[in-house]
Amino acid sequence: MNSGTEKEKNRRITKNSSIKSGMKPGSLVHVGVPVKEGVRISLVKYNELDYTEEPVSVIGESLTEPYDGVRWIKVEGINDTAAVERLGELFNVNPFVQEDILNTNSRPKLDEYEEYIYILVKSLAFEKEKIVLHGEQVSIVLGNDFVMSFCESDTHMFEPVVRRIKAPKSLMRKRGCDYLAYALVDSIVDNYFQVLENIEDNLDELEDELISKPKQGTLRSIYGLKKELILLRKSVWPLREVLNLMQSGDSEFIEKATEMYLRDVYDHVIQVIDTTQLFVDIVTGMLDTYLSSVNNRMSEVMKVLTIFSTIFIPVTFLAGVYGMNFAYMPELNQRWAYPLFWTIVLAVISTMLIVFKKRNWF
Repeated sequence: MNSGTEKEKNRRITKNSSIKSGMKPGSLVHVGVPVKEGVRISLVKYNELDYTEEPVSVIGESLTEPYDGVRWIKVEGINDTAAVERLGELFNVNPFVQEDILNTNSRPKLDEYEEYIYILVKSLAFEKEKIVLHGEQVSIVLGNDFVMSFCESDTHMFEPVVRRIKAPKSLMRKRGCDYLAYALVDSIVDNYFQVLENIEDNLDELEDELISKPKQGTLRSIYGLKKELILLRKSVWPLREVLNLMQSGDSEFIEKATEMYLRDVYDHVIQVIDTTQLFVDIVTGMLDTYLSSVNNRMSEVMKVLTIFSTIFIPVTFLAGVYGMNFAYMPELNQRWAYPLFWTIVLAVISTMLIVFKKRNWF
């Protein structure tokens, strides 16, 4: 029977996918882990000379008003399907895209439409103490004069991007919406390296424990880490294709100058994938090492038990002979019989120990 923690991990991977069974395509239902926080929407507008950020309490036509610069609609929390649907109506977002925004089990991908590009990526964080990888889906809708980002919860993952926008002389203030979309994806990918560093710390600790004194919990930790690495690979691997499409130069929504930056992010993703595969191989080797260590320890125990058994076989034979209840055993009435018995026993034990030592059996 699975423990509560294992059940929670299984739910974290599947995230209630069966909830949409039987519904028609394009049905707007939130699929994922429910959160207590409500939807928080902010409107960020900026250009080379100006920057403003204000919360949005009512989703209305004010979000679509023309602006000489970049409009960034930040949505944190996607439990409210009505809010996602209303934003979709305002910006003419396809119902299938809205469905993907609400379905947190979707794999990273890029879909291009006439009025926008839809980009889906996974933001990740690793909890070292519990050896658990937390994943959160991030959806980005890139238009000619706006960017919408949808996160599962109220997070601070884009704070570095906001700080860059606030800086008056930053490159962000001079570039368009495509550069903002690049910066959001780049911020997520950069965080992957922090995840890898935390995983590497766990690998070092497990390796030290494995070499010094492996315990029953060691095997559980190794299997848990391998499962999280597979989940990490599943979340990052499709991002190669996404970035490859973004930097291909075929999209009218991405300027030529931004493609250079996207190639850099692509290289980072390849590095993350290679490192993840390396960690998977290391963990697989650790599993083999653990099993070999357990077998070696068992062999050592069996060898010691075998040596003791072998030593006491002739001693048991002698004790059995002189433990027989026969009346006419000649040695029973001799004063030297008992000392002779122990002399023979000690001689047998000493001889066998010398033989075992010469053969390096212990």
